[in-house]
Amino acid sequence: MPPPRKEHADRKVDWFIARRPGERKKMKEGSAELETEQIKASVRAKVEHPFLYLKRIFGYAKVRYRGLAKNRNRLLVLAAFFNLIRSQRLLA
Repeated sequence: MPPPRKEHADRKVDWFIARRPGERKKMKEGSAELETEQIKASVRAKVEHPFLYLKRIFGYAKVRYRGLAKNRNRLLVLAAFFNLIRSQRLLA
């Protein structure tokens, strides 16, 4: 897979960028490449789910620029709220 931008053409890096859904549909069923893409999509979904709660449910879509300490504190409190909600659902 070529690097995503010209600036990185001379770098020796393994790029683990997920393919677009249209490209995934063209892959053969059961191929190792498709399984790799499914793993990438699974990881992304698990990482993005808490941010959905932070942004949509708790309203943290915009940073209010109240100072770095206050922004960080707000983010940590909202992350703790997400953990409480998640733990309640797991216990129920």
